Amino acid sequence: MSYFDGKHAVVTGGGSGIGAAIAASLVSAGAAVTIMGRNDDKLRKVADDIGAARELADVTDREQVATAFASAVKNNGCVDILVNNAGMAQAVPFAKMQDELWDQTIAVNLTGVYNCTRVVTESMLAAGAGSIVNIASTAARTGFAYVAAYCAAKHGVLGLTRSLALEFAKKGITVNAVCPGYTNTDMVESAVENVIAKTGRTREQALAEILKSNPQGRLVEPEEVADAVIWLCQQQSVTGQAIAVDGGEVQ
Repeated sequence: MSYFDGKHAVVTGGGSGIGAAIAASLVSAGAAVTIMGRNDDKLRKVADDIGAARELADVTDREQVATAFASAVKNNGCVDILVNNAGMAQAVPFAKMQDELWDQTIAVNLTGVYNCTRVVTESMLAAGAGSIVNIASTAARTGFAYVAAYCAAKHGVLGLTRSLALEFAKKGITVNAVCPGYTNTDMVESAVENVIAKTGRTREQALAEILKSNPQGRLVEPEEVADAVIWLCQQQSVTGQAIAVDGGEVQ
């Protein structure tokens, strides 16, 4: 039997990119998977493709989160694995940042992790087992210009990860973070388009500028991030860690 047989995993932001790859890997490993997100069309397509359940929810809305998790538990049982993947990023000079962008970035990337983690904590503590994996970023481990809100939120995610890992260390629950570098997703494609729009560079030039930070000179693939998540879920002695999947970008 697979380690994941009989386990229920929830992946937020599971309708595309890294979240979809993680969900697919968990299904392949034998878990019952529920993907969550705000776009029902994307969720439906991924869920149908990989054989997962889906729940519509905005992670910043606590009522929606509570309803979605209650439905997921009703359909697939208590949550054994939570992957907090939902996120957003937008580059803007700090002096030009609107308050709304700051609030939204913190709400999605940090408070959303709190909201979802808070919902599963009681049942995991009662079971004396559980795995929580937070998809952070290299921006959780170092600063980057023009994404101050994103860096602040992801640093917060890493702080929350480390704190909960200590709090739950004797409770059978592991809490870790995976910190991808630039990954081959729609988010990076948006970053490329932003560089093109602001600098007039070609797509190749814009992508090359982004890839300068990666010593391997390439984008990380979503499946590589998923591999790290699958590994972490199975490790009982690994907790409170920030696993970089970034081609050596951040040492």
